[in-house]
Amino acid sequence: MSLREYSVQCGNVDGSGLHRMAYVEWGEADNPRVLVCVHGLTRCARDFDDLARALAADYRIVCPDVVGRGRSDWLDNKLLYDMPQYLVDMSTLLARLNVTEINWLGTSMGGLIGMYYAALAHTPIHRLILNDIGPVLTAASLQRIGEYVGQPPRFDTLAEAEQFVRFVSAPFGPHDDAQWRHLTEHVVRTTSDGQLAFRYDPGIVETYKQIAGSGEDVELWSIYEQIRCPTVVLRGAESDLLRPDTLQQMSQRGPRARTVEIPGIGHAPTLMTAEQIALVRAALA
Repeated sequence: MSLREYSVQCGNVDGSGLHRMAYVEWGEADNPRVLVCVHGLTRCARDFDDLARALAADYRIVCPDVVGRGRSDWLDNKLLYDMPQYLVDMSTLLARLNVTEINWLGTSMGGLIGMYYAALAHTPIHRLILNDIGPVLTAASLQRIGEYVGQPPRFDTLAEAEQFVRFVSAPFGPHDDAQWRHLTEHVVRTTSDGQLAFRYDPGIVETYKQIAGSGEDVELWSIYEQIRCPTVVLRGAESDLLRPDTLQQMSQRGPRARTVEIPGIGHAPTLMTAEQIALVRAALA
């Protein structure tokens, strides 16, 4: 099944105006079994194309570009790139979809948004899948990610951009040439001077610096322990963001998540291979 591209208008939480959030959708539009897939910090909705194709016969799959990323608008007030805005945007999206119950799959930042959303009273999340994210964010991983977020380079060719993506995304694990090209071509745009730049707003680093600036691990157990829906956690066995001890505690606290480790992968599994897609299918079952 082919994808469909849409957008929805969302309100800025500071009352300063509106912005457009883009999303893609797969599967039958009237299928009540809805899976919302949300990407990582600098990534985009198209990261889930392979997964969505594989599951589209069974689910209506909706993949938003979180504001400031992909095809979505950039915000004038960079301090709005934070959880309150993301939660309002997702609620607006669900209202557009006219659904009251969803499954949620979130990679990294997308998983954090899912954790906060699932912890809310009357949450629409029926089942939660966290992809290499948990309630403890390690200082080392936050520093590593922050080194390239705020000053994204420009490139003369798509091949140059792909080489950079391969370098900074090496923890994703082995991918073939077509997969690396896919992971590159949807996160870059052509600038007015003909160069290629990343689609995400460099301004997202402002709130990121507030989170990572302490140089200490960030702990969100108080959020995680409010989650009541069935939860599955996927962890890249080499991940520097989600530690093994955190994963173990996640199986014992809050929703007592079922945990799965994926060997040979760091932060974060891209869910593009048949083996990783099968893990998602099993988690939804």
